[in-house]
Amino acid sequence: MRKIANVLAVLALVCAMVTIVKADDTTMTWTGWISDSHCAAKGMSADHKACAEKCVKEKGASYVFVDTKTKAVHNIHNQDAVNDSDLGMEVKVTGHLMDDGSVHVDSIAAAKSEM
Repeated sequence: MRKIANVLAVLALVCAMVTIVKADDTTMTWTGWISDSHCAAKGMSADHKACAEKCVKEKGASYVFVDTKTKAVHNIHNQDAVNDSDLGMEVKVTGHLMDDGSVHVDSIAAAKSEM
């Protein structure tokens, strides 16, 4: 009977630790632009779409996220989350910051324009 109680206590401790670790994985949403690593903040315009596509596909650049308000540039951890349709417009990126400062993207959607 004591063995069962010990096993249950260890199991409860492991479950509590998993819950604590998950609490640190905060999902956030930012508004900004998807650009390429060569141009970074200079790519914050609709006119930059073709350039970003070419730099990533042909010149070895990677996609980055540029925050509209702060102009901070973040590498995108999971490059496959970006589609060509996400370029050339302001977007809302939902995800979380990685330890290295990059953004792990959960979703990308067009930002709503204010009228």
